[in-house]
Amino acid sequence: MQITLKTVETEEEIALTARLAKEIWHEHYDALIGVAQVDYMLSHFQSGEAIAAQIETGTVYVLAYWAGEPAGYCAYRPEEEKMFLSKIYVRNELRGRGIGKAFFDHVEENARGKRSVYLTVNKHNDHSIAVYERVGFAVADQVCTDIGEGFYMDDYIMEKALA
Repeated sequence: MQITLKTVETEEEIALTARLAKEIWHEHYDALIGVAQVDYMLSHFQSGEAIAAQIETGTVYVLAYWAGEPAGYCAYRPEEEKMFLSKIYVRNELRGRGIGKAFFDHVEENARGKRSVYLTVNKHNDHSIAVYERVGFAVADQVCTDIGEGFYMDDYIMEKALA
């Protein structure tokens, strides 16, 4: 396996994560929610400053490398009884190589003792929903969140029980 996972700790790793976010989000979300909302969300939630602030408040960011090259990232935040999988993104050309599975395995390993892992996903993101279902997540609820400037996140909450 050519996958290496590394917890984001340095300013350089934070900057790399923000660059990956910009690349991957535009690849994946422009057609789904529009360029304007993608740009808004990147600037508010996935800039270097936003990522650093999230890390300061307990969110763990993890970079994946494929054969030494940056391949994607995930982020998760432990809660009392659950683990919130906030983000899981892989560069388009590297999908299907087990990187997503490595992220899921890593998050579940870090969720030991928790009741479940949960995430949110856009209701129209059919591909990602199918991936989450394949690894054991099921729709548990739905939520529509006003994120400002007329933009909304219309999501399913998907959850996977842990043994």
